[in-house]
Amino acid sequence: MVQFIAMAYRRTERVERRLAARREAILAAARAAAAEGGMDAVHIAPVAARAGIAAGTVYRYFPNKTDLVAELAAAVTGQEIAAMRQAAAAAPGPLSALAAAIATFCARALAAPRLSSALLTDPVEPDIDAARVGFRRAMATELEARIRAAMAGKHLPEQDVRLATAALTGALIEGLLGPLATLPAGAVPAPRATVQMLTLLALRALGVVDARARGLVVQVPAPLAGSGAA
Repeated sequence: MVQFIAMAYRRTERVERRLAARREAILAAARAAAAEGGMDAVHIAPVAARAGIAAGTVYRYFPNKTDLVAELAAAVTGQEIAAMRQAAAAAPGPLSALAAAIATFCARALAAPRLSSALLTDPVEPDIDAARVGFRRAMATELEARIRAAMAGKHLPEQDVRLATAALTGALIEGLLGPLATLPAGAVPAPRATVQMLTLLALRALGVVDARARGLVVQVPAPLAGSGAA
């Protein structure tokens, strides 16, 4: 009896691992589709084909595109917030931690612009937009915590943090991915300069008048290393 239970438990473990692996494969395929073709490319059938499974199998995990997008957005959001926190944790103080978090978001968004646009700015149906709004909310929450910490340390002037965070989040996304951020024909993108400029702009907007002199925007986060940017 004990042996039978142990065998059944091992089978259950194998099944759970197989189901989890298939779910991850579907999400990886959805991410790759979004990185190549934006949100318009994230549909059940092409994602299933990319993952090498039947569309019906995808429907067992994600009944519709909205559910798939919501899960994809949650997965990417977790990775991006973790990267921001890791960069901030390595900084020597709350103000440099804020600068590191901002620069990291910018650098990573520029490293995968199509995926970032798919999850932040692509025009989509209302239900899809609602499914991905958590990315903006999580980013704003992370920045708000960093701004409050810098204020508590007297590195920033007193201000309406929620309003400042909302404005800052919008400015960064628009500056990186909005229609006005599109480069003129034939222009060569300069990710390093863009990251530095947006970080400097954000710090100045929050009341840091000498951010460059204090060395807060000199370093460019690791995601841009080896990118060939000037």
